[in-house]
Amino acid sequence: MKTEYEYLRFVEKSKPVNRKKGTYSCRNRKSNAEIGKVRWYGPWRQYCYFPTIQAAYSDGCLQDIADFIQCIKWEGKSPPIRPES
Repeated sequence: MKTEYEYLRFVEKSKPVNRKKGTYSCRNRKSNAEIGKVRWYGPWRQYCYFPTIQAAYSDGCLQDIADFIQCIKWEGKSPPIRPES
C-alpha cells in the first residue's frame, strides 16, 4: 500500500483490539505536522478524511488523499473489474 506522496505521508495509528478498521494520520512530509486523519466513518460505511487543522489543499493533495483512501478501501480485496468504454 502506498503511504508516501509528494507532500503527504500517511501513518497508521495503533488500532484498538476491538476495532477492525484502522485510523491513519495524514502528515505534511516537510514539517511532519498532522493535518488530518483518515478513518472509518460508520454512518457512510466508508473511509473518510477528517482535517485536524484549517489548511488549504491543492488539487494534487486532494487527489493523493483520495488515492490513499482507495488503496486502503481495496487492501486485501480484489477491486471490481470495470468494463472497457
